[in-house]
Amino acid sequence: MPLNKSDLVNAVAESAELKKIEAEKAVRATFDTITKELKDHGAVTLVGFGTFTVSHRQARKGRNPKTQQVIDIPSKIVPKFRPGKSLVEAVAVKAPKKGGSKKK
Repeated sequence: MPLNKSDLVNAVAESAELKKIEAEKAVRATFDTITKELKDHGAVTLVGFGTFTVSHRQARKGRNPKTQQVIDIPSKIVPKFRPGKSLVEAVAVKAPKKGGSKKK
């Protein structure tokens, strides 16, 4: 089940031993700060967690899947997130070795 903003606020409040209202202010301030920096075409790097940046997508041709008509897709600026090494390692799932014996 995905973690929503309310769940995140509750987890931060519990982990940091804050009142929920204080945790909500902290979470909101964090999101607002990241958003403001990205709106200014900056970047936010949280060492070990990841980097938030913006990327410019070029205009391109696309195809309407229903009608197969060619359409123009305008260029736009989109947010991107690149996970840091620690985050990648924390969520990595080790693949089982190939060719190993299988127990029944």
